[in-house]
Amino acid sequence: MDPDSLSKAFVEHYYSTFDSNRAGLANLYEEASMLTFEGQKIQGSQNIVNKLTSLPFQQCKHTITTVDCQPSGPAGGMLVFVSGNLQLAGEQHALKFSQMFHLMPTPQGSFYVFNDIFRLNYA
Repeated sequence: MDPDSLSKAFVEHYYSTFDSNRAGLANLYEEASMLTFEGQKIQGSQNIVNKLTSLPFQQCKHTITTVDCQPSGPAGGMLVFVSGNLQLAGEQHALKFSQMFHLMPTPQGSFYVFNDIFRLNYA
């Protein structure tokens, strides 16, 4: 699968899982994975999922605006940069966000999230 198709498939899977079952994101991270969420650094799959499941809202819907990707390094990694809107249940206005994923290949032929940086974009 080419990098653009792979990154789009990853993004669709990630955000549909986030919106429906955040705990289900655990298998996308490993113990060496790191999430920076609004400046807070969290390492390890379980710690990352604990952070994501403890966010102060239960329901949300991501709408993706752009997905850009680049190959990254000799190990076959990939950088994926996403921008979009985050609609929280009960809120009138959507929040704009940007998120960057550094995906690394697994020995099984899939990818895991090595780095994940999330920021809300305030205008």
